[in-house]
Amino acid sequence: MEEKILLNKKYGMAALIITLLLYFTAIGGCIYGAVDENTVILVISIIWLCIGWIPFCGLKVLEPQEALVLTLFGKYVGTLKGDGYYFVNPFCAAVNPAADTHLHQSGDVDNTTAKSALSLALNTGKAEVNVPGRKKLSLKIMTLNNNRQKINDCLGNPVEIGIAVMWRVVDTAKAVFNVDNYKEYLSLQCDTALRNIVRIYPYDVAPNVDTTGDGIADEGSLRGSSEVVAARIRSEIQKRVEEAGLEIVEARITYLAYAPEIAAVMLQRQQASAVIDARKMIVDGAVGMVEMALERLNEKGVVELDEERKAAMVSNLLVVLCGNRDAQPVVNSGSLY
Repeated sequence: MEEKILLNKKYGMAALIITLLLYFTAIGGCIYGAVDENTVILVISIIWLCIGWIPFCGLKVLEPQEALVLTLFGKYVGTLKGDGYYFVNPFCAAVNPAADTHLHQSGDVDNTTAKSALSLALNTGKAEVNVPGRKKLSLKIMTLNNNRQKINDCLGNPVEIGIAVMWRVVDTAKAVFNVDNYKEYLSLQCDTALRNIVRIYPYDVAPNVDTTGDGIADEGSLRGSSEVVAARIRSEIQKRVEEAGLEIVEARITYLAYAPEIAAVMLQRQQASAVIDARKMIVDGAVGMVEMALERLNEKGVVELDEERKAAMVSNLLVVLCGNRDAQPVVNSGSLY
């Protein structure tokens, strides 16, 4: 299905004026025919007054970044794009299968009329509610904020993740005719693409994990490589919605956390890892300080220590430097030996 843009249709104002003039003429013709007893003029005027409203059905108003897909007796005739006042075949019907679809995204319910109509539909149980302008397609960049999903990462840990997808319609014919409902189709493809990408990455950096597919372990992760992950999600969604005439402008991760059932355990693991790293740093620093102390004592010749005394000194210094509490000083008043 190829999109056809209808050009040279901005005759709405001229068609409105001509139709109104014909209406006024028909009213005058009725009066003249009745007074002058001219049956032909009277019949023609009455017929026009009965069917003269039909051209009004061909008047279409479009605001900036809006489009209208038109069909004539089931056949696609073209798309109106661009702001203006248009006049088309009065028997053309506007088509938008996603008009009644309300997802958690911008642009679905953005005015009082649509909100009241949706509320009425929920209260009365009616699925279809006629709201003016709902058949128009928005060409603006819209934001789809998908619900959080629970997905297992490449290590099998359940992760909760949510994404926001910025998208827009670029081919109205494909969006309307190639898929049943382009909004629901986009939402489903976002869920599928998100699962496919998240399963490749661990939540945090893990050893021996290849996230790029080149056979070499790397440090990719959902938490540390969010920009790369978002770019891959966007590319995956774009490939899936190409046939629907949609363009994915950007995809961003809005929420990322371990699932509640393992969050506490993973927090303890992260705390333990942080404590171990801190201890390693403390020990490395303490060993360096002990080495420096022994070298300075040896260089200055302050005191000569045998191996046993050096070992005792090293032990005491390490206890002082690596301990969790402040050391209690002990004064030795006797001889060193």
